[in-house]
Amino acid sequence: MAKVQLANVTVLDNPTAFMNPFQFEITFDCQEDLADDLEWQIVYVGSASSEAYDQTLDSVLVGPVPAGKHRFVFQVCL
Repeated sequence: MAKVQLANVTVLDNPTAFMNPFQFEITFDCQEDLADDLEWQIVYVGSASSEAYDQTLDSVLVGPVPAGKHRFVFQVCL
């Protein structure tokens, strides 16, 4: 079983103006204490047939993470 399970992703401020940042509320469950950081990424998928066109828009490290339910807002400014 996975140590981290994604529970929910909510898109905030939707719809929004073109120049506003993307905002996502991420909720996840951690089954045990994690000493290392978790890396979260927002990836724009440019093509369903090839990863060559994917672009990482932003990434963030969260941690250390104790066991339990956690929530944070991930904001991507372009």
